[in-house]
Amino acid sequence: MAKTTRIFGANSLKFKSRSWKTARTRWLTPLTHCLRLPLYFLIALLCIVGSPVLAKVPSSINSLSQLPINSLTSLAVPTDAASLLQQGKVLYSNGKFAKAVEVLQQAVQIYKQQGESLALAATLSNLSLAYQQLGAWSQAQQAITESLNLLQGLDKNQNLQIFAQSLDIQGRLQLAMGQSEAALATWQRTEEIYKQADNQSGVVRSLINQAQAWRTQGFYPRAFKTLDRISKTLKSQPDSLEKTVSLRSLGDALLVLGDLKKSRQALEESLIIAQNLQSSADIGASLFSLGNNARKQNQKEQAIAYYQQTVAVSPSPLTKVQAQLNQLGLLIKDREWAKVQTLLPSIQSHLKQLPLSRASIYAHVNFSQSLAKVKSGVLQASSHSFYSGLSTKDSAKLLASAIQQSRSLEDKRAEAYALKSLGGLYEETKQWSEAQDLTRQGLALAQSSNAPEITYSLEWQLGRLLWAQKDINGAIAAYDAAVDTLESLRRDLVVNKDVVNQDVQFDFRDSVEPVYRQSVELLLQSQKGKPNEKILEKARERIEALQLAELDDFFQEACLQGQKVALDRVVEKDNSKAAILYPIILRDELQVIVKIPQQPLQSYSTKISQGEVEKLLIELRRNLVNPTATKIVQTQSQEVYNWLLKPIESQLQQSRVDTLVFVLDGPLRNLPMAALYDGKQYLVEKYAIALSVGLQLLDPKPLVKQQLRALTAGLTQPPPGFPKFAPLLAIKSEFDGIAKAGVSTTSLLDGDFKKKNLESEIGATSFNIVHLATHGQFSSRLEDTFILDFDGQINVKDFDTLFRNQSKTVVELLVLSACQTATGDSRAALGLAGAAVRAGARSTIASLWQIDDESTAMFVSAFYRELKSGKITKAEAVHRAQLQLLKHPNYRAPSFWSAYVLIGNWL
Repeated sequence: MAKTTRIFGANSLKFKSRSWKTARTRWLTPLTHCLRLPLYFLIALLCIVGSPVLAKVPSSINSLSQLPINSLTSLAVPTDAASLLQQGKVLYSNGKFAKAVEVLQQAVQIYKQQGESLALAATLSNLSLAYQQLGAWSQAQQAITESLNLLQGLDKNQNLQIFAQSLDIQGRLQLAMGQSEAALATWQRTEEIYKQADNQSGVVRSLINQAQAWRTQGFYPRAFKTLDRISKTLKSQPDSLEKTVSLRSLGDALLVLGDLKKSRQALEESLIIAQNLQSSADIGASLFSLGNNARKQNQKEQAIAYYQQTVAVSPSPLTKVQAQLNQLGLLIKDREWAKVQTLLPSIQSHLKQLPLSRASIYAHVNFSQSLAKVKSGVLQASSHSFYSGLSTKDSAKLLASAIQQSRSLEDKRAEAYALKSLGGLYEETKQWSEAQDLTRQGLALAQSSNAPEITYSLEWQLGRLLWAQKDINGAIAAYDAAVDTLESLRRDLVVNKDVVNQDVQFDFRDSVEPVYRQSVELLLQSQKGKPNEKILEKARERIEALQLAELDDFFQEACLQGQKVALDRVVEKDNSKAAILYPIILRDELQVIVKIPQQPLQSYSTKISQGEVEKLLIELRRNLVNPTATKIVQTQSQEVYNWLLKPIESQLQQSRVDTLVFVLDGPLRNLPMAALYDGKQYLVEKYAIALSVGLQLLDPKPLVKQQLRALTAGLTQPPPGFPKFAPLLAIKSEFDGIAKAGVSTTSLLDGDFKKKNLESEIGATSFNIVHLATHGQFSSRLEDTFILDFDGQINVKDFDTLFRNQSKTVVELLVLSACQTATGDSRAALGLAGAAVRAGARSTIASLWQIDDESTAMFVSAFYRELKSGKITKAEAVHRAQLQLLKHPNYRAPSFWSAYVLIGNWL
């Protein structure tokens, strides 16, 4: 009886959980953004008869996809080899990759002896997959090369499926090794072969792979266009198990790319098909992905409902555990201890059902971390009899068991992760020596396994341990190593931050930002009261690196591109009357680094806790928008002035500084520096003010020597569906004021103000100013940062295609005159910085909150008159326009004039 040799693929089992970092999904999931991150490429080893279905993209929280793959042409297979192959599949699917390699090598030898070239080629492809999982790149390359060489010598027309799938595996290997262009070319070739074989599912999977390769290279719009093509292709396919998995994969891909609406649509369609086909495994998988989508959107109750349905429907203990771990994480975050108490026994029960594998190891590690959080949270709140039974020993036992299991599987990566967690547990109990030993063991394993996403966290942990033991130089070296590893991962972290979240507890706010902040604190502390310019330079560069990483995290891609010029050079040569201030909010102090022209860097600090700083900043921001709260604003803003400027006010005067450039940190970005008060005057009465998102400017050039040509666009009435936004009836007078100032204008008003018209005008004409008078919102969430046009909203992620298509002239100035930061969002100004960066304009003027539209028209007219009138900088033009409002009897309150901020090039 004929047997079938197949390349391992995931299909009948749907391994959704992201912690399922085993081969069960990601090998055939090129959608996991992976530049040098082999851990993300996991593939399932089960075969099915039918068309290959796309690999799933790990979605936000801990979902892993099911990657059904095409069955290969039936081949006569010797019984011994068939048994070995089946054994290899079982070992691989259980995460026993080293053992799988041994078995597959034996199968390879049998096929070589038998002269079964086609079966040998397929087995070598599987062997390459197993090697990839171990991070054994040279062996993986050798195996896939040998497979492809064999296939080249056979009749391709008879073996198109095997050839295509082997190429698919080669593409994954190329992408994992950072060869994104080669991977793209390979997958384009794979697409053509699947077309020849009339295999639409294979074509779709190849397109998803190509989208991943485009994204890895930074071509995000092209990746989205490719995904749109996929969506249309799927619509023409009949309902099948493959289609439901394909749609789920697409939905997860879109979730990772940040298109939550389209992601949800694809996932809901996947669920409907699974329900029609009565496939409980696929129903559970789609419900799980929908839970991840809801969680990404902060829809907690809906996410929990999806996770509970997943547990009720899915036949897989692993899926149940991962859904419950996600649910547990949400409950712990909101400190719902009674519900946590109910959930813990069920998780423990499902954990016991898991077979030994990398998946079960990660699940046990994550559960131990959750137990530690529960214990810590309850102790901070109040005592409950149920939790009195929880002890550090419970977590330690789970982790010790996980370490032993990792060693039995010869899984160095899983062992490194478990060692890191156990070392962290010893760190909490201040058992420094044991913690340090475990951490160093884990670090050696992570480095040898090419697992940088675990390596950096171990380096960070080692830095904390050395710092606690007063080894400052050793701690600095460890933190430097952690930052270097993060920088090498920067593009990968952008897209994969949620992919790894459940497996390695990867979250920007908790697991990336503190590395940078603590590193800066350590550097500054190492000065021991004696200012060291080299250390100050390193500290401010590290804060800039944090801000860039924060923007990348916001957009889920690397943002800042183009030719940049250091701010210091601009200050020393192009604008010698500007000083740069870098406030840094640390745990127990507010540190300020200052660059004054022709002087070395200097610093000063105020001993105050981060909590106190943030509390005052939030209160001040709330009071600033109230025109009747002038007295309290002055009192609170004077305190901030004392932190940031009082220590150097005399130096600024002596150096004749007239412009202050702030590189703001954290919630300081939500405040207008113009409103700071020295007890007699606001800062705007003494200086022109600008903001920068980093230590460099994009090719800074003055605007004063250019003829001003502006594209103005605005809405007097908000579009349907946005009732919370008021009419902007003074827009016409605002535009008239721009024209009267002598600026050449082209206008798109109301019905003419549509995204396509805006894009068309910018692409066709050389405008150096784009002025948008429309409602908009800045938020710390990408999906909630937008401006309104006649048809609805334009998301900030589309700004690059709107403003960067111009071939003739770069947009020098973007003005957003009626926008505001999201209410109650302490990090909302991140969206404002993101809008400025995404647009690619050299300078951006925007408002932190919405102002009376008549005063807005007055400010805008005054700004353009000043800009047109003489040789002054943009910062000075903003300064003078703000002073005119300040002197107006109706607009003296800071709420009217201080909201306008200039970001970027102030020249």
